[in-house]
Amino acid sequence: MRIYPFRAILPLFERLASPDDFCANAKHAFLDYQRDHLLRYLEEEAVFIYQIQTPHRRHTGIVATNDLDDLHTGKVKKHERTLSEREVRQQELFLRWEAVLKPVLFTFPPIPDLNAWMQSFIQHYPPLFTVYFAEEHQTHRAWMVSDPAQIRRVQKIFAQQVPDVYIADGHHRTSTLALLRQQQEKYPHMDFGRLFSAYFATDQLDILDYNRVVEGLSGLQPEQFFHRLGRLCSIEYVEHPRKPRHKHELKMLFRNHWYRLHWRPEWLQYAQRNDSMPVLLDVSLLNELILQRILGIPDVRTDTRITYVEGSKGLKGIRKAVGQHPERIGFALHPVSFDDMMRIADVGETLPPKSTYFEPRMKSGILIKPLRK
Repeated sequence: MRIYPFRAILPLFERLASPDDFCANAKHAFLDYQRDHLLRYLEEEAVFIYQIQTPHRRHTGIVATNDLDDLHTGKVKKHERTLSEREVRQQELFLRWEAVLKPVLFTFPPIPDLNAWMQSFIQHYPPLFTVYFAEEHQTHRAWMVSDPAQIRRVQKIFAQQVPDVYIADGHHRTSTLALLRQQQEKYPHMDFGRLFSAYFATDQLDILDYNRVVEGLSGLQPEQFFHRLGRLCSIEYVEHPRKPRHKHELKMLFRNHWYRLHWRPEWLQYAQRNDSMPVLLDVSLLNELILQRILGIPDVRTDTRITYVEGSKGLKGIRKAVGQHPERIGFALHPVSFDDMMRIADVGETLPPKSTYFEPRMKSGILIKPLRK
């Protein structure tokens, strides 16, 4: 992989009343932040060591830029399809901001040399900033690496030991920048050739589930819906629900009742025979067998009846999204594994949109890459 330093923009943290509010509102208030002189423009090009400390552990990675050509040569591997309307919206925002407010999150197998270099640097130099986010009980720190010799050292590690990376979060930011690069001649003052990137090895990330709430029974009565569902799955009422504990188990919320679903063996065998994917995924089975065949949703990329709920919100997040609506159904899935995600990406296939949720994540606006040259 070819990584490069960049001139970053970051908040003037001493002027922020609440880092949580600043980052939560960054997408809507970025131009206001510029007007109110709440941003600091670093003069030196640098890469950054970035660390997120949660109540449970520390996650450490690198923030830099990546040559967008690596996307086209297959070194940047995608595992999810993107939603076209989000790409249009992202283009509008990038052009309005003339900046990218959050890096794409890449992952890759652990590299001992990279980890040793980061830990050595952290021990010898103070962080550029340390910020506490009270809402999630997280402390974010960044170390600025501007010394040319140190930059060359980390670039060499990536060039020699990181042959490719997998997009963990940011498929839409990646595809949007690729689309903008095709229009480069319309925006000669903008740089669309370098992708704003955060690199965290798989041992520095947690992969969570990504769940769904569906609006409407497509004209079916509840008993009809359960009859058709029962042909596909075993259905068991659950009084005290937990998240699915293993692959091919789902939880369903309907009219304030939780149910445990297991795919019937004959449908798993059918899917294995007819699916081109190298692994059999619950999200694909859910999309084809339940959302499409029973609930009449032919394309999950464009249908507005689907709401996606991050796994970090737990079953409470699904319950909140379902609310008291009698025709809303919540589905909780077991997380896709790192191995399955990588096997799919390695053969050039993609997961359905919103199939994985990775933690921890950087905040919007805490490190910013300008697009203006």
